[in-house]
Amino acid sequence: MKKILIIEDEKILSDMYTEKLYREGFKIVSATTSSEGLRLAKKEKPELILLDILLPKENGISFLEKLRKNPKTANIKVLVFSNYDDPETKKKAKNLGVENYLIKTNYTPKEMVERIREYLE
Repeated sequence: MKKILIIEDEKILSDMYTEKLYREGFKIVSATTSSEGLRLAKKEKPELILLDILLPKENGISFLEKLRKNPKTANIKVLVFSNYDDPETKKKAKNLGVENYLIKTNYTPKEMVERIREYLE
């Protein structure tokens, strides 16, 4: 069973994707902050992280920088899933090795599951 870490501060979205992905056969771990996400990434070693960019205290880019610096977490696949559609932020995320930068409003939950499966194959 593939493990996914969802880092999303909006509880409704986090709960919806947790439930949807769990029903699709994934093991889900979730965090609402960058620091909690880093701790869980080290502890749980997920195959994929679904990362929001706009998080409390530290944003997703800061999370990515720390994730990539740690040898234990540097190679975890990350899929950015955010409504923050900023070209500079997208560029930074790509430079930090994300699989893709997806805009939430462009995908249904079913389409997101399909994309996640693609990145885990």
